[in-house]
Amino acid sequence: MKTTLLIGALAAAVSITALTADARGGPDGPRADFSTLDADGNGEITQAELLAHAQSRFQAADANGDGTLSADEMLAARENASSERFERRISRMIERRDANGNGVLDFGEFGPSEDRRAAMFERLDADGSGGISQAELEAAKEARMGRKGPRDGGADQG
Repeated sequence: MKTTLLIGALAAAVSITALTADARGGPDGPRADFSTLDADGNGEITQAELLAHAQSRFQAADANGDGTLSADEMLAARENASSERFERRISRMIERRDANGNGVLDFGEFGPSEDRRAAMFERLDADGSGGISQAELEAAKEARMGRKGPRDGGADQG
């Protein structure tokens, strides 16, 4: 889960990418790579850079600009999604996360809490520098693959 968030939100800091981008890209183009997320180009991705990227993706999906994402906006932002399956996923997400019961998700309701994001980030920042280097990211990806196996569900490929 920790690398899923970062890689997905390294594809977007919070769960926004999981709902607005498929493997080929999302509403604002392809998934972000390391250099895109490392906005200041210092070789490390900070929590602030991840959050800024996630907020940008959230705003891109917010078609009516009201600061929230409705089920329709989430579905529209996801290209090539199986609409029936994805509609169920969105519905469950709104049911679980809609703290104020208004039927839509604001940015704070959308992803993990600030404390959880910080804890996940801290685990990935192996050297404690306050940023995640490309090497730390690659190590986290490798560790995740070792636990879960290939994306085909862990089946042996060989």
